[in-house]
Amino acid sequence: MDMMRAAVLTHPGRFEVREVPIPRIGPDDALIRVDRCGICGTDIHIFSGHYAADTLPFIPGHEFTGTVSRVGDRVQGLQVGQRVVADVNVGCGHCFFCRRGEVLNCQAVSQIGIHRDGGFAEFVAVPARLVIPAPGEAKPELLALTEPVACVVRAARKSAIGFGMSVVVLGAGPIGNLHIQMMRLVGAAPIIVVEPSQPRAELAKKAGADLVITDPKDARRLVAEATEGRGADVVIESVGAPALYAEAFRLIRPGGHVAAFGITSPDDSVPLPLLETVLRENSVKGSVAGIGQDMHDALTLLKHGRFQVDAFIGSVVPLSAIQSAFETIQGRPAVLKTQIDTTA
Repeated sequence: MDMMRAAVLTHPGRFEVREVPIPRIGPDDALIRVDRCGICGTDIHIFSGHYAADTLPFIPGHEFTGTVSRVGDRVQGLQVGQRVVADVNVGCGHCFFCRRGEVLNCQAVSQIGIHRDGGFAEFVAVPARLVIPAPGEAKPELLALTEPVACVVRAARKSAIGFGMSVVVLGAGPIGNLHIQMMRLVGAAPIIVVEPSQPRAELAKKAGADLVITDPKDARRLVAEATEGRGADVVIESVGAPALYAEAFRLIRPGGHVAAFGITSPDDSVPLPLLETVLRENSVKGSVAGIGQDMHDALTLLKHGRFQVDAFIGSVVPLSAIQSAFETIQGRPAVLKTQIDTTA
């Protein structure tokens, strides 16, 4: 049996790099030889035992890129050696939600690297219909950002953010920084960021934030001052902290909405001021991952240099060092993204 190296998360907080069988593929699948796989905030939640704990032990990693190694008998349009990325959201394909393009609400949905073995390995199996050809000249470290960029593309699309809308981004970590850049692309103004970490606050300014608030206690006052006393049209929670979700409702204007993005623990909740929500016509819009067209749009934006990526591609570690990489990220380093080189 052909074997490969893979980082298996055996239980919360512990990776083991093992020799495991190369995934078998069906007639409609493709086997991808992984080059790079980014570490996502969701991966940190999984590593910490706060999310998808029922899937352990398994191989995480959903921000991957690589080349086609093998294709199933019924696959057309993909060639061995072709550089690709992949939509990691696998729905049943025929239910009410899948037919409407709402794959994430499919009752049978599973996400590669979250609910099934993913890209922290030398090879990963993907349904061929979800494999997206990528520019052959693009570097793997850039292509590995396609999935996280797709997430902010979808969040902006679902929130219908456009020209001149005021937006607050709570948290300027990796995904928060991408939200800032996405808001710049769609014409939001002003873009206000709340981030207590000074290094990340500086990166937020470079990413295009108009105002960065480093003391959260000043947020309500400064957001009001920046929006003529109204509050923000949209507040994006990008951390996954209940206290920040509660604060988000205090920062939106009447008629505004909270874009719920950050992943929390399953039992987390916040009090919702029901009467105020009704009278002010406020709302909440959830968004969790990029799917379908979001992936294609993200790939196009990256190809044409619409995102500043230097802070995302400077930290690359070999697969053998994945345990220490995760432990370092838990310490909130200034670097925005660490990628795993599965070839090293």
